[in-house]
Amino acid sequence: MADEIKDQFGVQAELIKGSGGIFDVVVDGKMIYSKHQTGRFPENDEVISTMEAMKK
Repeated sequence: MADEIKDQFGVQAELIKGSGGIFDVVVDGKMIYSKHQTGRFPENDEVISTMEAMKK
C-alpha cells in the first residue's frame, strides 16, 4: 500500500512498526482508516480513494 500511495500522490508513506494487528492510516493528522475500528484490513483501493476524495 505504501508503494501505491507513493505512485498516486508522490509522497513517501511513513510505516510505523507496531503490534497487535493495528493498521491505521493518518493523513495530515486525520485518521482516514483504522483496522481496529472496522475490524478488517482495507480493500485494495479503499485508502487510495479516500485520499483522492480529500484532494478535492
